[in-house]
Amino acid sequence: MQDIIDGFLKFQQEAFPKRSGLFKELATAQNPKALFIGCSDSRIVPELLTQQEPGDLFVIRNAGNIVPAYGPEPGGVSATVEYAVAVLGVTDVILCGHSDCGAMTAISTDTNLDHLPAVASWLAHADAAKAVNAARTHVSAQGRLEAMVRGNVMAQLTNIKTHPCVALALDQGRLNLHGWVYDIETGSIDTLDGTTGRFVPLAENPQVCATPVTTTLAA
Repeated sequence: MQDIIDGFLKFQQEAFPKRSGLFKELATAQNPKALFIGCSDSRIVPELLTQQEPGDLFVIRNAGNIVPAYGPEPGGVSATVEYAVAVLGVTDVILCGHSDCGAMTAISTDTNLDHLPAVASWLAHADAAKAVNAARTHVSAQGRLEAMVRGNVMAQLTNIKTHPCVALALDQGRLNLHGWVYDIETGSIDTLDGTTGRFVPLAENPQVCATPVTTTLAA
């Protein structure tokens, strides 16, 4: 805890003064252009990966970068998506999975989660990707995990399209969806090509996006 407190003190004394003008602007308003939906994994830092400043990203983080399909009892993720799209008017939604994801590892290895009932219930929102991935042949456990990570990104993009605010924004052409997979070891990102349903290197395909999302949960 002391490291965290020391970090805050360093921020207050060094980082904050350098951005005092920015924070003064942000004190009464925000205007992020993108909603970033990522995993709670401590190794994933959206602002660091994208080199964005405070106020640039609206962020949702949870186990497995999951977005439940819209339903009669929407939860916190649904409410945050709705606020970002309908109120803040973000123009892009980035749904980012990552390598060595604990949530996707649990699914791909069919780990017994009886002792973690809340986790098991939450990960059920990835059942579509789980079913497709389990039915396919994989050359290795690592290959199975990598395919699960990608399939889950595609499944969650499908889920987010069930949200009325997202469906409307897509229909009006004012929102783009992006599916990313970040590799922790190499620092690279693969992005989903919505036309082919395949993941390609983002560095070589910066204009590619996941809109429209294909229905096949292919890796």
